[in-house]
Amino acid sequence: MPVQTEPPKIEVGSRRGSAPASGTSSSTKVAVRDLNFFYGRVQALHNISIEIPERIVMAFIGPSGCGKSTFLRTLNRMNDVIPGTRVAGQVLIDDQDIYAPGADVVELRRRVGMVFQKSNPFPKSIFDNVAYGLRINRVTSSGSELAGRVEEALKDAALWNEVKDRLKTSALSLSGGQQQRLCIARALAIRPEVLLMDEPASALDPIATSKIEELIFDLKKQYTIVIVTHNMQQAARVSDTTAFFLLGKLIEVNATEKMFTAPNEKLTEDYITGRFG
Repeated sequence: MPVQTEPPKIEVGSRRGSAPASGTSSSTKVAVRDLNFFYGRVQALHNISIEIPERIVMAFIGPSGCGKSTFLRTLNRMNDVIPGTRVAGQVLIDDQDIYAPGADVVELRRRVGMVFQKSNPFPKSIFDNVAYGLRINRVTSSGSELAGRVEEALKDAALWNEVKDRLKTSALSLSGGQQQRLCIARALAIRPEVLLMDEPASALDPIATSKIEELIFDLKKQYTIVIVTHNMQQAARVSDTTAFFLLGKLIEVNATEKMFTAPNEKLTEDYITGRFG
């Protein structure tokens, strides 16, 4: 059988035109320096250093088990809830180390929202799902302000027109794609600065996936977005910058167009061309 010598065709920046190259944003939002992460005695991440500019989409790609989701969760300390984990190194958001002694984890998770692979709406109404974070954090001072913030979040998540007449109905009555956008609205309601997305469209059909991708493209006008995806076509469509992980190590970070057409590292090329993974 002949060995494949040409990479599979991947359209880069096909969603609403080409994505801008890395570095177009003037400031760094997230800076990670020499990060190592351990599950007990097992080291899952090795000396990760990366900078994520403000208001771009950065995609993390790599084979299963390579550490990309673990790394994503270090950016808002979601791994803290797992017994026996340990972090060494720095994660700076606006030059503040989120792992420094005395760091406010609750405040961190207000600033850094997260959307998970499987939509997880609460068994409450659509309105109450979006209002949940606003209420527990006592963000609003009146019912009208709360309603306004819920409406704003649903509009930002491109869901308002579909649910505005049934806000009191159960969120569980929504379709899978609508539930995922509802979870995005719930994350956006408290107005985070960074939005982490762990394979947000992997369980969705192509039409719902397309809506999520359009939404990601629009949201980067306001937010810094980091997305984990196994779908390289998706990474090419929605991201400005791509980071490739392998065996807990960061192999390459590059502008998405360059990553998928002329990567710097042979390991990156081998993964993208399907030689492994």
